[in-house]
Amino acid sequence: MPVAVLKGAEPVILLHGLYFGARWLRFLAGQLLRQGFSPTIYSYPSVRGTPAQAAVALLQWLPDPMPERVHFVAHSLGGLVLRHLFGTAQGLPFGRAVTLGTPHRGSHVAGWMAGHGLGALLGGANRTGLTGPVPEWPEGRELGSLAGSVSLGLGRLLPGLPEPNDGTVAVAETRIRGMSDHIILPVTHTGMLFSREVAAQCAAFLTGARFRHDPAK
Repeated sequence: MPVAVLKGAEPVILLHGLYFGARWLRFLAGQLLRQGFSPTIYSYPSVRGTPAQAAVALLQWLPDPMPERVHFVAHSLGGLVLRHLFGTAQGLPFGRAVTLGTPHRGSHVAGWMAGHGLGALLGGANRTGLTGPVPEWPEGRELGSLAGSVSLGLGRLLPGLPEPNDGTVAVAETRIRGMSDHIILPVTHTGMLFSREVAAQCAAFLTGARFRHDPAK
């Protein structure tokens, strides 16, 4: 699907996480559309390929010429795809990025699985991704990192996941050097994709480079 630009609306590209697909982002895309953005979902093979390969394919998928401003919202592994994209590509247009439950500091769950003979279930996501090398976040690219704190998910079945967490990714894993803002919301790793508050926080950051830390105001 090409990047769509509605008249007067800034384009936002959405990326899914491991084991997910485009349909999981439809609710969030609809919410961003209502917030005045022009969302497009980018789908990639999260298991068969690596995040680095997904970033190369994403760069080739972007339109030429590109709009002057393109934002990104990425769930979980999708945020690591963005790090590879911004860490290797040159001349990308200005735009802000929001990552949702992305394990920027590595994934305890993925590390445990890899160390206990279950690494094959992660496929290419475990290389240049969840436990492998990932480029640092580039200077000048504004990033908002959102974490969940409702611990329901795969991580509950595995020992040692630090608290608080969203059931899959620990809050501490979502912090990264160079981020512009960070927020923790009472959502699970999957539930954040269906939260109106998460969508509103994405819109707030894409608009002003800050989350709404006091939604009452």
